[in-house]
Amino acid sequence: MDRRRAWWQASRPHTLPAAATPVLVGAGLAIGDEAFRGGPFLAAMLGALAIQVAANFTNDLSDARKGADTEQRIGPPRMVATGIISERQMTIATVLAFAVASAAGVYLIVEAGWVIAVIGITSILAAIGYVGGPSPYGYRGLGELFVFVFFGLVATVGSRYVHDQSAPLDAWLLAIPIGFLVTAILVANNVRDIDTDSATGKRTLAVILGRERTRALFAVLVFGAFLAIALFGVAGWTPTPTMLAIFLMPFSAGLVRTVYAETEGPALIRVLKGTARLHLLVGLVLAAGAALGSV
Repeated sequence: MDRRRAWWQASRPHTLPAAATPVLVGAGLAIGDEAFRGGPFLAAMLGALAIQVAANFTNDLSDARKGADTEQRIGPPRMVATGIISERQMTIATVLAFAVASAAGVYLIVEAGWVIAVIGITSILAAIGYVGGPSPYGYRGLGELFVFVFFGLVATVGSRYVHDQSAPLDAWLLAIPIGFLVTAILVANNVRDIDTDSATGKRTLAVILGRERTRALFAVLVFGAFLAIALFGVAGWTPTPTMLAIFLMPFSAGLVRTVYAETEGPALIRVLKGTARLHLLVGLVLAAGAALGSV
């Protein structure tokens, strides 16, 4: 594997839309409220992507150090565990990614105030603590909770906040289906890895719950996202055009069926990628619907 491809794979590009999607929804809400500003949008997008890349680098490094990525692991190879990228190189790259996120954060702090500092610092600590440190929360069944909070609530509401320092109700409400679907991505990943994670002592929520309950959790998150979108729209709490996202619900049925029917890696990898695509598509429709809300 050449160096550029190795670094690209280490960044886990399939996870990057999960970071970008809430920023797009926040921007759509700001457009609908006639509060959109290009500079904060670009800085929020850059910061979100940089934190995601830094988190992926940190996970690669930490899992290798803890011996969590063995030859039995299902999915793309991890760069440090396989020796393609050294620990020192990955550490430097992680610091650089966090530096980019920090630079974007400084700009946003100037534009939007101290709240952004709190969001940035806690997000960085959450990224590091997922599998890093003496007691990583990703190994204690708390990964899904943190993903929902930071990639759902914090990311969506924070992305709306940077435009005019407000956090309206519709931002909090649309953050819920965004959070459900991004959490479903992690659940799909962890249900795939139940056997290997259990063997290496990595107690994800999927390992704790077991396969059947994790399958049920996946279904609740995916279908619950569409239920929330419908309820909030019908109640008039979110812009009516955001309910167009409901028409994407049929794409989720196949994902849920596969999770219930399959235990093999290749099929569940397809579910992981499909859930990531669904999250992005729903986010795009919600963003467009929110932008049209004032029309």
